[in-house]
Amino acid sequence: MAATFAVHAQGSTFKLPTREGVSTTVFWEATPDAKATVLLFPGGGGGYGRVENGKATSSNFLVRSAPYFTANGFNVAILGRPNGKELDFADRVTAEHMTDLAKVLEFVKQKSDRPVWLVGTSRGTVSATAMAIKVPDPAIAGLVLTSSIVRYATPGAVPLQDLKAIQMPVLVYHHAKDACRHCQPVETSWILKGLSNAPVKKLMMVDGGSDPTGDECDAQHWHGFIGMEREAVDQIAGWIRNPAN
Repeated sequence: MAATFAVHAQGSTFKLPTREGVSTTVFWEATPDAKATVLLFPGGGGGYGRVENGKATSSNFLVRSAPYFTANGFNVAILGRPNGKELDFADRVTAEHMTDLAKVLEFVKQKSDRPVWLVGTSRGTVSATAMAIKVPDPAIAGLVLTSSIVRYATPGAVPLQDLKAIQMPVLVYHHAKDACRHCQPVETSWILKGLSNAPVKKLMMVDGGSDPTGDECDAQHWHGFIGMEREAVDQIAGWIRNPAN
């Protein structure tokens, strides 16, 4: 796959041709002797901000926590945007988006032969779930959903997708104080109920962090695990290494 890239001190940003006339950006950071690769799906409109000094700069929970994934021994790939276009809820379940994601996965597999874990947060859980269902590939080892979109009225909500088609370990990681209207903690059980064929499935409801600010659906609130980023990633990484119900 042809790709243009710029090398930085730690990570690199790549621009991949994923469809006719469409390029999707990916941030890649390798870790020596990696145990696995995490493919991160940021929330909101997607993307990871500018790359400065080899690091992505978005304040999104997964993006700002990427160094904790590398510290846990994982390669990190972060999904960007197709042609710089923001990804709305409905965009994330389309055939076009799945085509882009399949190309991104091929790129990640070229960079490393380690198992790939799909990790989404907020609106990114819509993409990650859809990919787990619609882009079958033995390289994908499992799925992690943080701050999941669970509101049935929201397009692409995780419980509305064909969860019975998922046959891989799934972790649902959620903050007990998440007050985003799309992500009410009480509704996360709907995901577990739909995962009838997942060999391992776990709901991990956590309560920690400090000093939430801004909108309840923003990355600096409980929705974004503010103040507990390292703890959150350490727990997620521990489960990835040893998935259990």
